[in-house]
Amino acid sequence: MDIFHTILLGIIEGFTEFLPISSTGHLIVASEFLGLEQTSRTKAFEVIIQFAAILAVFFNYRDKFTPKHLDLWVKVFIAFIPIGAVGFVFSHQIKELFSINIVAVMFILGGLVFLVVEKWFIPDESKQIKDVESVTLKQAIVIGIAQVFALIPGTSRAGSTIIGALLVNLSRKASAEFSFLLAFPVMSAVTAYDLLKHYKEFDTQHLFSLGVGFLVSFIVAFITIKLFLKFLEKFTFVAFGVYRIVFGIILLIIFN
Repeated sequence: MDIFHTILLGIIEGFTEFLPISSTGHLIVASEFLGLEQTSRTKAFEVIIQFAAILAVFFNYRDKFTPKHLDLWVKVFIAFIPIGAVGFVFSHQIKELFSINIVAVMFILGGLVFLVVEKWFIPDESKQIKDVESVTLKQAIVIGIAQVFALIPGTSRAGSTIIGALLVNLSRKASAEFSFLLAFPVMSAVTAYDLLKHYKEFDTQHLFSLGVGFLVSFIVAFITIKLFLKFLEKFTFVAFGVYRIVFGIILLIIFN
C-alpha cells in the first residue's frame, strides 16, 4: 500500500462512513480496483481510518458528550445492543457474506428502500421528532433493530439506521444525527476488537502511512458530517437512493 492508496482510502472512509451509501462496500470495491489484498496490514490501516471517523463524530458533537445528556446516551447504547449481540454471535457467518455481488445487490435493494420510503411514507408533521434529545426509548430500540441489517455488506450502517429512524417519525436531520451518535459505540466496539487482533501491525515502519490515512479520514469525515446536515435542510434522500441503484448496477456489470 503506497501513499496514493493511503490517501484514497482515507478519503473514501471519511466521505462514506456517515452517508447512507456503505463505507464498507466502497472500501471493498476500491480494494478490488486497486488490487489490494485483505491482509492483516490492510485491516490494521482500516482500523486507523475508522478510528479517525469516530473522532470526527466526537468533535462535531462534543457538547453531547457531557453528563447532562446521559438520557440520550442510554438510548444510544440500548440501540447499539441488537447489532452488538448479533454481530458477536454470527461473526463468522457475516464474514462469509463479503463479496462484490452481495455488495452490489444490497446497494440496489437499499436504494429502492430509500426511494419507496421517500415517495410513500408520509410522516405525521405534528408528531415528528426534530431533536435527537426527544427520541423515545421505543424509537431507539426500533432504530437499533434496523441497524442489524447493516451487518450485510453493502447495506450501510448509516442507511439502515436512517431508514429505521424515518419510519418511527424522526425528521431527516434528526435521523442523520441519531445515526451519527449511534456510530460512536458501534465503531468504537469494532475498532477496539480489530485493534486487539491486529495491534502487531502497528510498527514504526508504517507509522507515516497510518498517520496520513488517519488525518485524511478525520478531516473528510468531519467536513462530510457538517455538509450532510446542510444538504438535508433542503433535500431528501432520493439522490442517495438513485446513486445506490446506479452504483450497484455498475458493479454487477463490471464484476460479472
